[in-house]
Amino acid sequence: MQTEWQRLFLSRFFYFDLGSYFAGSANIFSFHRSQLISSENKFRVWLSVFLLLLMEVQVLRRLFETLYVFKYSPSARMHIFGYLTGLFFYTAMPLTLCCTCAPNVFKFGTSEVMEFIVKGRSSIQANEFDWWEVNPFLNLGWFQWIGAAIFLWGCIHQYRCHAILGSLREHVGKVDEYVIPCGDWFEIVSSPHYLAEIVIYAGVVFASGGDLAIWLLFGFVVSNLIFAAAKTHKWYLQKFDNYPSNRVAIIPFVC
Repeated sequence: MQTEWQRLFLSRFFYFDLGSYFAGSANIFSFHRSQLISSENKFRVWLSVFLLLLMEVQVLRRLFETLYVFKYSPSARMHIFGYLTGLFFYTAMPLTLCCTCAPNVFKFGTSEVMEFIVKGRSSIQANEFDWWEVNPFLNLGWFQWIGAAIFLWGCIHQYRCHAILGSLREHVGKVDEYVIPCGDWFEIVSSPHYLAEIVIYAGVVFASGGDLAIWLLFGFVVSNLIFAAAKTHKWYLQKFDNYPSNRVAIIPFVC
């Protein structure tokens, strides 16, 4: 479902270069590390880069699944509302991840450009050694790495569930024939790929340290997926008389 707008954000890790430049370790014009970049500001910049890299992993994986895992029916169509919703989300999410450090990035960038214009290149000093410049991600906290672990856990299960769904068409005789998916989280919920999506973005929220804007986007994801899972669960119950009674829609043992 997400192929078109996912391709829009395959930036070849542009975020890392941007973070490196604005955190003070880029080589463009040989800018020195400005005093405007405090440890707190550096942390915010690299946290945003870290979260954007997690999103990059998610987008690249989903693109791979779209091309090589899913086997779409020739008659498959996407509702325009779903398309626009996905376009909105994959536009808003990266912007939200950047918004916390945007003022610092703008302030640092404009000051460096103005200093270069006024004083000239010869007056700019060489960079001094800073552990942030060696490996900035090592300075991230436990929240970020635990969040990344939750994110990867969700990614693994979503890939498995998508592989199960993709394999169903290999075992059916007709295009419009359906079977009950089994395996992995399908044993407990009807839409485990949606559950895994919630886990993925819960990891992003955890890694962000609980930023309000990201919480709001997470709420949007959860509400949207719960609604879609409820519709899917209802369809399963109507389609199959022998559908497992122990399965719920999306939240294990709840709904």
